[in-house]
Amino acid sequence: MPTLILLRHGQSQWNLEDRFTGWVDVDLTAEGEAQAKKGGELIKAAGIAIDKVFTSVLTRAIRTSWLALAAAGQAFVPEIKDWRLNERHYGGLTGLNKTETAAKHGADQVKVWRRSYDIPPPELAPGGEFDFSKDRRYAGLTLPTTESLKTTLVRVQPYWDAEIAPCLTAGETLLVAAHGNSLRAIVKLLFALSDEAIIDVEIPTGNPLVIELDSSLKPTAARYLDADRATKLPAI
Repeated sequence: MPTLILLRHGQSQWNLEDRFTGWVDVDLTAEGEAQAKKGGELIKAAGIAIDKVFTSVLTRAIRTSWLALAAAGQAFVPEIKDWRLNERHYGGLTGLNKTETAAKHGADQVKVWRRSYDIPPPELAPGGEFDFSKDRRYAGLTLPTTESLKTTLVRVQPYWDAEIAPCLTAGETLLVAAHGNSLRAIVKLLFALSDEAIIDVEIPTGNPLVIELDSSLKPTAARYLDADRATKLPAI
């Protein structure tokens, strides 16, 4: 039966600095590298053979996949990169310190921007430091200027339906190394969670979430390989 492993990238430099990262291409910290390697070691210990990897076009997710695959002894596995697995675009909050932003706009407002399902942060103004329109990774694309989890799911779902789900339907075991919100979008799809229920789902960094699926891609079992760092999973 098909198996899906969701792996949120290890700690990034801006995770450490408590900044809104989104689409900014920051790298892993030493701790993030260690988390990615441990994730791979856990995959190896669990005896899981991966057929294919999907990841975003952001360095922290790509390097997490590389480090995890190497630690699992499966560096040869083919990998596909796509921007639609990128982290949520944080709009005008991009690059800002979360604590300072809460002091400026109020903790309640920042909580709404961060955790609500369908309320995005303010849009990112064009032409600034974090204007991604000239990045060749996104050439020819119409890019968002901000995203909620809802609009993140809107871009993730067609990619899931067209590229990832068919591999699972064929019985493959896949690793998706991506980001907190793009992975939460996948969890919402798989577990048919309500808009309210997905708000409370948090995926820890560097901890492989193994989801076993039936032939119609409905979850039959789910577990984190590092039980000590596990968070609550949706009911099956």
